[in-house]
Amino acid sequence: MANILKGKPVADAITEGLFPRIDALKAAGVLPTLAVVRVGAREEDLSYERGIVKRCEVLGLGLRKILLEEDCTQEELIAALEQVNVDPEVYGCLMFRPLPKTLDEDAACAALDPAKDVDGITEGSLFGLFANRPKGFPPCTADACMQILKHYECELSGAEAVVVGRSLVIGRPVSLMLQAADATVTMCHTRTRDLPAVCRRADIVVVAAGRAGVLGADAVSEGQTVIDVGINWDEEAQKLVGDARFDEVEPIVGAITPVPGGVGSVTTAVLAKHVVEAAERLSR
Repeated sequence: MANILKGKPVADAITEGLFPRIDALKAAGVLPTLAVVRVGAREEDLSYERGIVKRCEVLGLGLRKILLEEDCTQEELIAALEQVNVDPEVYGCLMFRPLPKTLDEDAACAALDPAKDVDGITEGSLFGLFANRPKGFPPCTADACMQILKHYECELSGAEAVVVGRSLVIGRPVSLMLQAADATVTMCHTRTRDLPAVCRRADIVVVAAGRAGVLGADAVSEGQTVIDVGINWDEEAQKLVGDARFDEVEPIVGAITPVPGGVGSVTTAVLAKHVVEAAERLSR
């Protein structure tokens, strides 16, 4: 039986570590405040937003919601982001994506100040990640993967890691973060030739392909650690499932994150951590 790497203990540990830092900022007259920019009302955005609200309430963080209609113009969205940039009381910003197809997402990401980008959407943040420099922040989900590995004391230095997925949200940034931790990283995707064979040789597999069941029993081996980032709706089973076939993989590997209850549950804690760090940087 694999060790189940639950997200709640990780999120709780991150949250507990933030309280003294928040107290110190407040004592200096700084209230770490997050601005949430949401266009429309997609259910997944609303669900994530509810989690953000709860996390901010627990920690005593400030929260501002900037809500735009789904048919808003590009100019209205850019104006909202520029408002965040110049507001001295806002230290971090999260913009829900994907945006409606009527909007230019690249232009919107470019409009945000990298210093307030707490979810790794700007080119400045991505460069900081690429160069391993503290400018901006990595995407919260990618950072959540790393926080889980750290919390459960998974040895990264010298380990062979395989990342399945190449998006700018998870696959590419988590690959860079693993390399920064001295792991040897192979990036794969759904078109990789003989993907199961590549995955089997790894010590750590991060599967973030966005496709249910892409990682089966033929793609894992004994002792591996599997971080499953996938969140997919199984119509037949009427439940959320990951990118790994949990029932097949769990009896083989050494450790695995569940879905739900794994990476996703750590993400709001990581977001709060980024907001606190942004406030610390900007208030120096």
